[in-house]
Amino acid sequence: MEKISVTIITLNEEANICACLESVQWVDEILVSDSGSSDRTVEICKEYGAKVFVDEWQGFGKQKNLIAGKAKNNWILNIDADERVTSDLRKEIESVLNNGGCNGYNIPRKNFFGERWIKYCGWYPDYNLRLYKKDKGQFNERTVHEAVQIEGRAGCLKASLEHYTYKDISDYLKRMDRYSALAAEEMFKKGCKAGYFDILFRPLFTFLKMFFLQKGFLEGYIGLMLSGLYSAYTFSKYTKLWEISGKK
Repeated sequence: MEKISVTIITLNEEANICACLESVQWVDEILVSDSGSSDRTVEICKEYGAKVFVDEWQGFGKQKNLIAGKAKNNWILNIDADERVTSDLRKEIESVLNNGGCNGYNIPRKNFFGERWIKYCGWYPDYNLRLYKKDKGQFNERTVHEAVQIEGRAGCLKASLEHYTYKDISDYLKRMDRYSALAAEEMFKKGCKAGYFDILFRPLFTFLKMFFLQKGFLEGYIGLMLSGLYSAYTFSKYTKLWEISGKK
């Protein structure tokens, strides 16, 4: 089997990183790009045998390309600190690297809110291209919602990557401010503007899509809550875009 390098970017991930690193101890190389953690993240990564680089923050896409460029192997498996590679996923990865003919593979994610796996609201299967050949692909250099773009054919795996997305509502709200600001900046760079329609109706559409079209109602209270939280995120993103547009 061809050898794999796992790449992870971190910032104060002490609470998550142990379980993440435990799940990838089978790979040939683990590389971590840390952007200035003040907790034990770096120490823990070194204890698990990872090669740790302290890099100035450049944005999600650039940071992931930076650490991939330091890998000695051509196959890259990129994961986040709050993700876990299951034993089934490991077996499937080993299988496709022996027998597959693709330059990259989309991996489904099981997204958790707290300890609960969310099957609806558009949260599953949530395919992301995370396994790829370094010489055939790289992340686009967006500041947020970055994704791998590859040359040639991409396949899809069946086994899931587990993603412990948010601990609770407070965790979501803390991160919402940052991510909505980054998304608004990204939209502004592309020449987008926000108007009354965007601010009034896009949040409503987000709620209706998640709760009804994506069957969030089958999640009960959690589905209602998530639909409302994502509606709030959409409102925050477009009001920030409106604010940025008015200042520049």
